[in-house]
Amino acid sequence: MRVFLDADVLFSASRFGSNIARLVAWLVEQETAVTSDLAVEEARRNLGIKREDWLPVFEKLLVDLEVVPSALFDLPVPLDSKDAPLLCAAIRSRCDLFVTGDKRDFGHLYGQAVQGVEVVSLLRLAEILASDARR
Repeated sequence: MRVFLDADVLFSASRFGSNIARLVAWLVEQETAVTSDLAVEEARRNLGIKREDWLPVFEKLLVDLEVVPSALFDLPVPLDSKDAPLLCAAIRSRCDLFVTGDKRDFGHLYGQAVQGVEVVSLLRLAEILASDARR
């Protein structure tokens, strides 16, 4: 399974020892974790502004991720122009899931598949990984 991580997930996973950091570590052990150059840039910028001390963990996290180029094309769902390239990158890189905690911009898509990529929350990702682990 290929799982795209949005910038907010990268940001939160950069807090050493957090539940989200553990979830992403679990994901990386089992599946292919993907993100885009745009998500990396956004997370790095926000970390530099808000949590500069988390940057070393962020840089280590990137080693385990497949970073794909941003993409932009028409989508069959409403999405802000700043967010569309993230979902487009997930679609273009043939991800199965797009994981985001950004309910404001992506919440209306939770549980929906957009061109083959299901938009899910972090909680849903944990449920999917746990279900797969039981098999």
